[in-house]
Amino acid sequence: MIHIPVLRWGEPYKSMDVDKVVHFATGEPMVEVSRANGGLIERDMRHAKRARDVLREFPIAELIKMIKKAADFYVEAELPLGDGTQTPDQFVRMQSATTGLPEHMCRFNMKKNHFVLNQMDKMLDALTRGLDPDILSRGYGVEHRGVPVSYQAQSPVLGLVLPSNSPGVHTLWLPIIPMQVGLVLKPGPQEPWTPFRMAQAFYQAGIPKQAISIYPGLGDVGAAVLASCPRSLIFGGTATVEQYKGNPRVQAHGPGFSKIILGDDEVDNWEKYLYIMADSVFVNSGRGCINCSGIWASRHTREIAEALAERIGPVQPLPPDDPKSSLAAFTVAGQADAISADIDKDLQAAAVHDMTAKFGKRLVKKERCDYLRPTVILCDSPEPAISRKEFMFPFATVVQCPQDKMLEAIGPTLVCSAVTKDKKFQRALIDAMHIDRLNIGPIPTIQLNWLQPHEGSIVDFLFRARAFQFDKDMVNV
Repeated sequence: MIHIPVLRWGEPYKSMDVDKVVHFATGEPMVEVSRANGGLIERDMRHAKRARDVLREFPIAELIKMIKKAADFYVEAELPLGDGTQTPDQFVRMQSATTGLPEHMCRFNMKKNHFVLNQMDKMLDALTRGLDPDILSRGYGVEHRGVPVSYQAQSPVLGLVLPSNSPGVHTLWLPIIPMQVGLVLKPGPQEPWTPFRMAQAFYQAGIPKQAISIYPGLGDVGAAVLASCPRSLIFGGTATVEQYKGNPRVQAHGPGFSKIILGDDEVDNWEKYLYIMADSVFVNSGRGCINCSGIWASRHTREIAEALAERIGPVQPLPPDDPKSSLAAFTVAGQADAISADIDKDLQAAAVHDMTAKFGKRLVKKERCDYLRPTVILCDSPEPAISRKEFMFPFATVVQCPQDKMLEAIGPTLVCSAVTKDKKFQRALIDAMHIDRLNIGPIPTIQLNWLQPHEGSIVDFLFRARAFQFDKDMVNV
């Protein structure tokens, strides 16, 4: 059996504590993974400055070239995995076997990561708003308009406490290395594969091993990463986001509560937009924070809910290697049961209707995993609690609400696709502080522009702009 060690600044470390990773469908052990502990991370972080120092030995332009090479290694090469190796096909099977995502979705996420890596020069240009990369490297310089600027790195490394639900989140940390900031990764329990494979692809492309640490483990490991790194990202539920709200050291990414809004001027044409509703709810098995969990309209909500239910409600689970498989399995025991029970409890409220019940049971139990089939709930008003909930499977509420009450009622929203030509309503949407990403028009919530920041700029999080003046006889620019 392959053993995957802790990577301490690129050096393998086998701990006495290990976790066996098993295939969710067969129960077959796949690999064993060394488990780090909080004390190990606290000790290693004394050397975090070295990660940035070794990266600053390379110009950012050269690091970008390495990252582009790493893109091809990631999708094509047989790379080291612990004391063994892993082909791209093995990576896909392993990722599917632990996350529950169908294999074709895992391949799609590989392509998405490859695209981001391969376009890294454009990504950084967009994320830095056209800043000369050498200014980040030196810490100072002169903008194209002749203004002296200075950007100070707030941490030599970025800590990440990663989730297991969707491999797509890894695109958020791929630009970090070319900004000459090291990585401290705590993988999700069911998804250690991408961090380890990406690290090996980086190494093969010439990125110094001392720039990356990977610490598999339990909750204490994630807590140690957040406590030890001056800047960190964490992914979790609403409770996690609330815990770190206002903490300048931590950027917390939680549920998206993404929504589609049909304005009064377009709602009578709702059938034209059914396809974007279905795709926004269903693609990637509904696992992403950008998947739509709420469709809001002032009228026609029953017809919308019925049509959406007819479209996605009949879908049945298929084996993960079936190219037509569109539902991800729940590989953590009891998780699907708890979600389904939560929904059933909310269905007891007045004015709440399960529009997909007629297509069969929501919870499908297998020997070693469970599935939740697509669920569409109609709410006659925004009052029921379920109208503001999100779950990690194809789930959506269709909520009836007057247009002039919508923005007050929808709550925090990561992505809002508003189908309206009403200029006054568009202005209110643009001004709404609780909408993070706004689409005006029939644009699926899952359609991203990779040249735009996701939930805040990672550059602004990692670098502080400060006043800077210099005497040209003293400083070379």
